[in-house]
Amino acid sequence: MPVTRTPWLRSSSHRRWLAGETDRLLGWLPAAADPRGGFGWLDDDGRLDPQRPPELWITCRMTHVAALGVLLGHPGDATLMDVGMRALSGPFADEHGGGWHPLLPGSGGPPSEEARRGAYEHAFVVLAASSATVAGHPHGRALLNRALGALIGRFWEDEHGLVADVWDPVAGRLDPYRGVNANMHTVEALLGAADATGDRSWAERAARIVERVVDGFARGNAWRMPEHFDERWQPVPDYNSAQPADPFRPYGATVGHWLEWARLCVQVRAALGPQRAAPWLLPHARSLVETAVREGWSVDGAPGFVYTVDWDGVPVVRERMHWVAAEATAAAAALWTLTGEPAYADWYEVWWDYAATYLLDRDHGSWHHELDAGNRPSATVWSGKPDLYHAVQATLLPRLPVSASLAGALAGGGLMD
Repeated sequence: MPVTRTPWLRSSSHRRWLAGETDRLLGWLPAAADPRGGFGWLDDDGRLDPQRPPELWITCRMTHVAALGVLLGHPGDATLMDVGMRALSGPFADEHGGGWHPLLPGSGGPPSEEARRGAYEHAFVVLAASSATVAGHPHGRALLNRALGALIGRFWEDEHGLVADVWDPVAGRLDPYRGVNANMHTVEALLGAADATGDRSWAERAARIVERVVDGFARGNAWRMPEHFDERWQPVPDYNSAQPADPFRPYGATVGHWLEWARLCVQVRAALGPQRAAPWLLPHARSLVETAVREGWSVDGAPGFVYTVDWDGVPVVRERMHWVAAEATAAAAALWTLTGEPAYADWYEVWWDYAATYLLDRDHGSWHHELDAGNRPSATVWSGKPDLYHAVQATLLPRLPVSASLAGALAGGGLMD
């Protein structure tokens, strides 16, 4: 009788491997603590880049990761969580105009950048505060309440069920640009807030965003999700066509976001419960993953997901980002858990094999954040290794039940050893 191989997702030894990778990544966290405040940008060798001021989104992501470390029982991470919380409650906070500065004031950033207020960054303040609250930080809930007030008060457009992108505190108005990326991270942040506060209305608001973006924009465009819009939420398909490799607003459709939205679809479903959640959430998640595989995975002669494609599905920027592989494993794990279909377990193994072969940097630590089309480290879009958010989450999500947030699942004792 032939022996049937156990899928990695059912294997306790694979979970031990993931736990070891979590610990290895968390070991990178102390080096990012910036003496100027918060967390700074690390180069390829794990050294702080003094030319780059501490940025709000990195400080938030690393604070969130430190909070996950606390919930895992990782010694030292409570101190690191406090590094981030002190920066978010102190110098990053705008006591006059409200909200948070995108760069640490006085750290050498350009004045034009310091003046803007972004929904993207504010979503990460909510996520960091939510995770810190769940992890027991004494100031977590106060920061979370303030962050939710700023995110919803400044950026939420109720008539559209979405957040706008940029608030100009000097002019006192919103920038006309609208984008999907900030909304994606707002969904994750609101799910975290729902777990941290016990208030399901935050999950319901997250579901409104997912409905507009996934059931609307993505489904209506053959799952090639438009990313850029005008202030009336009309797509601008040629946005940044002259600068296609922008790290936050690239031209075309961003393949990795389809995978990330797939994960968020199933997390919203878990937050609301299968009886209350929209019936299309699971099938739409499957469609997003299928499209990402068909149009993004290994489409140019080498393994890896291309960064972007045009509106016919042709690759535009062929660099491979570490976060895309991380989100691919997370989406595959969640869909296998919910459907039991072997294809998702197979893809999960393919994508972790890819990450282990090309992305994990066992010589200098963390993961290579970007590879070129031949899977060699590059810096066309991203330089250095600025954060741990995607990689750490990729090592945790397969070991947790599908739930609203990682922090909530960890606090609830859902981790499988």
